[in-house]
Amino acid sequence: MTNFINNVLKFFFLMTPFFVLSMFLVYTAGWVEKSKRKLAIRVGLAVFSTAVILFIFGSWIFKIFGITLDAFRIGGGALLFLSAVGLVNSKVEDKKTSKDDEESTEEKVSSIAVVPLAIPVTVGPGTTAALILFGAGAAGKAQTYITGVAALFIATLMLTVILYLGTGIERCVGKRGIMILSKITGLVLAALASQLIFDGIGKILAQYLK
Repeated sequence: MTNFINNVLKFFFLMTPFFVLSMFLVYTAGWVEKSKRKLAIRVGLAVFSTAVILFIFGSWIFKIFGITLDAFRIGGGALLFLSAVGLVNSKVEDKKTSKDDEESTEEKVSSIAVVPLAIPVTVGPGTTAALILFGAGAAGKAQTYITGVAALFIATLMLTVILYLGTGIERCVGKRGIMILSKITGLVLAALASQLIFDGIGKILAQYLK
């Protein structure tokens, strides 16, 4: 159970929920609450589908390109670390897109649910690398795959709830509070990325020092 909870938290922070919330609020500024909630559900579905595909089938990348798991730990960790640095230094206010008043609600929701909110805002390069890495580590273990997908579902559900309640959260903590939470998420990601890199380097060195 402890391992399962750890996986849920890892996946949750990999999705950079508070940064996603910041972007979500920027893109939906001026929208009615019903449209925001519809978008939150769409984003959650898109994120879960993408994450599960990467988690389950990402290990084929290792087989096709002959990449070792430890090498990918280092590369994926470095990429995740760069994403974390970008998250800490990000200014989402500069990324606001112009709104078309004539665009229907359904068109607005469909146009940004998958791109850019699901991909690459939530499932970006660093998150993709980490999901493939975790999936490769579970290769051939059906039980690990099942628990991994379950952890992904709960993590995505938590993200969806945060987006669904985004307006209320913004009202409670303010934009500055959300930005602070976003930067804290970046620090957690940086620590996770460092651990991946150290694990990869350590195992490669252990092989050469045998």
